[in-house]
Amino acid sequence: MAHVLIMPRQGNTVESCIIQEWKVKEGDAVMADTAVCIVETDKATFDVPAGAAGTVLKIFHPAGDDVPVLQPIAVIGAAGENWDTAPGASSKEASRKDAEAQREKNTVNKSTNDLRASVPPCETKKENAISPRAKNLAAKEGISLAAPIQNIEGSGPGGRIIERDIKAVLANRAPLTAAAKAAAGAAAGIAIPTVGTGMGGRITSADIKGAATGVSGPAGSAAAVTVEGAVTETPIKGIRKLIADRMLASLSESAQFTLNASACAVQLQELRKWFKSKDQDKESELAKITVNDLILYAVSRVLPSYQYMNAHKAGDIYRTFEAVHLGMAVDTPRGLMVPVIRNAGTLSLRQISAEAKRLAIACQNGKALPDELTGSTFTVSNLGSFGITGFTPVLNIPEVAILGVCGIELKPVESTDDECAFAFAPHIGFSLTINHQVVDGAPAARFLKALCESVENIYLQLAAG
Repeated sequence: MAHVLIMPRQGNTVESCIIQEWKVKEGDAVMADTAVCIVETDKATFDVPAGAAGTVLKIFHPAGDDVPVLQPIAVIGAAGENWDTAPGASSKEASRKDAEAQREKNTVNKSTNDLRASVPPCETKKENAISPRAKNLAAKEGISLAAPIQNIEGSGPGGRIIERDIKAVLANRAPLTAAAKAAAGAAAGIAIPTVGTGMGGRITSADIKGAATGVSGPAGSAAAVTVEGAVTETPIKGIRKLIADRMLASLSESAQFTLNASACAVQLQELRKWFKSKDQDKESELAKITVNDLILYAVSRVLPSYQYMNAHKAGDIYRTFEAVHLGMAVDTPRGLMVPVIRNAGTLSLRQISAEAKRLAIACQNGKALPDELTGSTFTVSNLGSFGITGFTPVLNIPEVAILGVCGIELKPVESTDDECAFAFAPHIGFSLTINHQVVDGAPAARFLKALCESVENIYLQLAAG
């Protein structure tokens, strides 16, 4: 019997995968362990094995398709075998045909709606019926009820527009400012832009006015600008799209507030130099310990005393954690990834250093496992190697805090030998972003001060374990 190959579930949080590349084509012979395609999740890439020996009878999705997990993607069986006899295969093909038929139906419906819109409405017909809850939500979020709403697919009885239909519209649109909501509610027949010119992509009243007058903001005018020379257009998809959506969601769903401080880095640099000088084997774990590893270690030891920073905000629930699962931002060819050092507070400096390097390499090679990329309670993002002296790290929601590590620079300090003299000492900068919805500035400042003291006295921190 033919074997139906399904899109594997790559972790509990992964709902779909993009088929990046097919390594085989219909008619090719494969073994059970043959990698037939490469799939991309929002976190990593994976080879999908055939699962059975035989011939590739049918491929359901081309490269580039975003396929829900546990859905059939191919059929493998004996050469000449009827592929649609495999369990689930024919239903998959039927679903595909149903989807095509639905698309054709939607096209016909759109034409009908366009015609209907040009005809004066009959008072006895209730076109575009909308529930009270949906009507209230639309008014609250600036969706004008005076504008034609035929483009909103009603999922209620008889095509009635209900609350979840309005929420679906809002999910594909950036948040509106209060003034923009008022302007949008009063306007009729205008297309609200999906992204605005306000902070974090928020739609402002100026964007609404621009939509009404036909003069779009920066996001809308980019396509109309004429430039000299070659232009390359790259679709935003896969992990890049996920990063874009998460960054926008992070800014729109939380009140982000950043504090900056610096700590004397004399002991950090001395300890790093001492590790390298005492271990002649440059490939040993001790010689590979970096300043960033020391920062991760210090964070893992300070956080347990400030559990309100080691926390999540999920809706109206605020969860603090005893264990420190430390996320670390990693720059990869596919974009930003955040692997997690589990139970960092129980690991030694050597163990944290080794685990950080293992996870970073796995991310850069696209081999990180889904479970290694979820569940962080606090994140550290280090841009110090680029000479950055201060930045505003964006929260890795639902976390309530993220630490940005900056470069080391010389700063004047008062000399202990002469009250009227100053000396220069290396200082490492920190930028701490918090969610001000649940963490206030003073508690965050206390944590940051404690971290600076821990870094400045890293010898004592290591001795204390």
